[in-house]
Amino acid sequence: MKYGYARVSTVNQNLSSQMKALSEKGCTKIYRDKFTATKSDRPQFQELLSVIKEGDTLVITKLDRFARSVRDALDIIKDLFEKGVNVHVLNMGLVENTPTGRLIFNIMSSFAEFERDMIIERTQEGKAIAKQRDDFREGRPNKYSKQQISHALELLESNSYKQVEAMTGISKSTLIRAKKKIVQ
Repeated sequence: MKYGYARVSTVNQNLSSQMKALSEKGCTKIYRDKFTATKSDRPQFQELLSVIKEGDTLVITKLDRFARSVRDALDIIKDLFEKGVNVHVLNMGLVENTPTGRLIFNIMSSFAEFERDMIIERTQEGKAIAKQRDDFREGRPNKYSKQQISHALELLESNSYKQVEAMTGISKSTLIRAKKKIVQ
């Protein structure tokens, strides 16, 4: 049986392109997680590993969807090979349980981990540079300007939260938080 595994790092990311690619490769059952690969608590992946058996094939779109650390990837691939499971990484090909196949897998796993580490390093460097600015503020930028919030709070004096939300598009929870900031 062909099993697929799709993973994205956050709940807001979309699995559709991975799902499509896995379906096109003939995967009968596709497991999917929305967790970072750095966490070992990937319930769907763990379930997949418990049901996959000798002669089955595990299909993943890219190596970084499978594992982010070389050690984790090597442990998983070793267990799969010991079970007699075939592994197919779509952007790499079929991973063979031969000395050459394992070497290529090790090298590609190292590159995947290196790429992840470089992304983290660049992100941290960018944050360090941004923190030097006087106007730096951690987190997502505000969706509404101070003027828009002030206007909405003025409207609250003669309208309900629902009415103000309909007029301005600013949610009730945002208005309540803004109101609390003024009181403090």
